[in-house]
Amino acid sequence: MKFNDRLRELRKGKGLTQDEFSKQSGLTRSAISMYERGEREPNFETLEKLADFFNVDMNYLLGKSDKTTYIPKGAFVPKWKRVPMMGYAAAGSPLEDLNQDTPYINVEGKYDVDFCITIRGDSMVGIGINDGDIVFVKSTPTVENGQVAVVEIDNEKICLKRFYKSGDTITLVSANPKYAPMVFNQSNCENVRILGRAVIKQGEIK
Repeated sequence: MKFNDRLRELRKGKGLTQDEFSKQSGLTRSAISMYERGEREPNFETLEKLADFFNVDMNYLLGKSDKTTYIPKGAFVPKWKRVPMMGYAAAGSPLEDLNQDTPYINVEGKYDVDFCITIRGDSMVGIGINDGDIVFVKSTPTVENGQVAVVEIDNEKICLKRFYKSGDTITLVSANPKYAPMVFNQSNCENVRILGRAVIKQGEIK
């Protein structure tokens, strides 16, 4: 079910006309009408407001879940934000083409992250990052030695590794012993650029 259909279903489930819904929710009648026709999508703050109004979680409101998950009144509800999914990064051999279509993924607002990536490969399984996992990333041009970073190689290939720099040499290290460290310097690479530091993957990355 799409968001516009779910919104209409929830409104009618409360026995409200669009005018009554407008008065109770503070949204304009025209906005509600456009939302329900699928002609306009609300911003994240409005989605939070709608989820609170109907006392459901965000996935149900967005039509991503068909299970009604009403939230007990007074229960702690984490604040969420949306970050762009920027494509794939390799946990193995570097992959090309980071930028693809840009969907948005919800993450708890307490995490300082700017984008996320989907992992391809098994070179980081030693720290619990597996093929197909989504890793949320803080955009930063530098990281400390040993931190897990999203790295762009020669302006086109993207990978997720532990990052080390010593002088002019950069070493990218896997968390799987079957993969040898990747060592880059001026003799074999034009450019290595840090895109960000990995922060969480279904939990904090250590």
